[in-house]
Amino acid sequence: MAGVYDLAIVGGGINGCGIARDAAGRGCSVYLCEQKDLASGTSSASTKLIHGGLRYLEYYEFRLVREALREREVLWRMAPHIIWPLRFVLPHLPGLRPSWFLRLGLFLYDHLGGREKLPGTRGLDLRNDPAGKPLKPGFGRAFEYSDCWVDDARLVVLNAQDAARMGATIRTRTRFLNAVREDGLWTVTVEDTRSGQRSSIRARALVNAAGPWVSEVMRQGARSTVDARIRLVQGSHIVVPKLFDHDRCYIFQNADKRIVFAIPYERDFTLIGTTDNDYQGDPADVRASEAEIAYLCAAAGDYFAKPVTPADVVWTYSGVRPLYDDGASTAQAATRDYVLALDAPGDGKAALLNIFGGKITTYRRLADAAIAKLAPFLPKLAPGASDWSSAGTLPGGDFPADGVATLISELRGRAPFLTQPHLERLARTYGTRARRILDSAARTEDLGRDFGGTLTEAEVRYLMTEEWAETAEDVLWRRTKLGLRLDAAQAQALDAFMTEERSRRERASDAAE
Repeated sequence: MAGVYDLAIVGGGINGCGIARDAAGRGCSVYLCEQKDLASGTSSASTKLIHGGLRYLEYYEFRLVREALREREVLWRMAPHIIWPLRFVLPHLPGLRPSWFLRLGLFLYDHLGGREKLPGTRGLDLRNDPAGKPLKPGFGRAFEYSDCWVDDARLVVLNAQDAARMGATIRTRTRFLNAVREDGLWTVTVEDTRSGQRSSIRARALVNAAGPWVSEVMRQGARSTVDARIRLVQGSHIVVPKLFDHDRCYIFQNADKRIVFAIPYERDFTLIGTTDNDYQGDPADVRASEAEIAYLCAAAGDYFAKPVTPADVVWTYSGVRPLYDDGASTAQAATRDYVLALDAPGDGKAALLNIFGGKITTYRRLADAAIAKLAPFLPKLAPGASDWSSAGTLPGGDFPADGVATLISELRGRAPFLTQPHLERLARTYGTRARRILDSAARTEDLGRDFGGTLTEAEVRYLMTEEWAETAEDVLWRRTKLGLRLDAAQAQALDAFMTEERSRRERASDAAE
């Protein structure tokens, strides 16, 4: 153990990486460990939306909705390459929520959150609007409103990148084992999951942002006595070949009072989700069940003219939301607000902050609140720096929010030998950092082998060097979604390349020492 960190964080999801970025940006030394890959749990299994949560108004979650609505345009400005506006079409279905109720909810949605650039709500006649074409006959009236899309796993990685840029230590494939209070500090023991080697660090404060494993870390690893309970709720999604040609989304009401989204996804697909079911078992084993797949297909089939069946599903993903247990009778009614439970026994003992719940939309506000809770225990915290993180941009996002087309044009001038879809994908994935991948390439061959789906050696090396990617799964399902386009043989070839590349780098490092 060398030196003392101000803050140690367990968990490499959006909350952990968001807190790491915020703390590092305020002058704190930060250590973060993640047992697998960044965003390998709940944070890569969302519905991919930056949104206020229209349905939460029904549960009187006005503070949460207002905070989330205010964050939409803040995050859009910070990362315009991975976040952009979407219009949502809400068809009115007689017998469910009445139209006056929908109008009232959307009026509140438009006016609670300080909307500046996002367009407001309008009514649609589905008999004449292109949004009505994919739907069953009989749908007449609809409402259209604004929210934003996000590549959730990339948002996590970009926060980790920015934290590292400001001095944070990010350790993936590093399992938290335990933490012990000693002499006013935490001694945190971790294990490298690749080598089995154990090591320890010391920190003034500890953040438990382990997501679905928050109780395990709290009770077993850190022996916390905080009286707070977690409710594990499974959310599953399906991906099918695209069901409509326009760029708007749908939000469908169901007879069980739940809502389901149908969202354009990766150019050629439609994403449908989500479910809300209480979950028992190991969160690492969560999978979309046959019943959930059938439910989502039926929900979409109630609206779309073309039936959606389980045979159409090309991919599913599931996550376990670590919600604060507020005693709600159903999983869908459980609060999505975050709860920060501080364990600070006094007498000079080190502080532990346990994170429950939260939405990807409000991760930055959660981080700010977490640092405020820990401020008395962080002597190096820069004074007066609260909410500093909205002023800058995330890596690759240093261009205007409406400047994606200009960036693509610039990349085309730099690499005219690449196809338009390839350039668009690079811009939407990496923003201005796509320049680092293209570097001085003068022809396609200069980028190295193409593994499929326009994924080149140059891009993979960038992901391994800059974004902690170690396996084909990291690249194909979190850093990108090219797993939808590569077959099993291509994925295996990618994994073999990455294994050899890691070995080569380790040999070079050993030789340098």
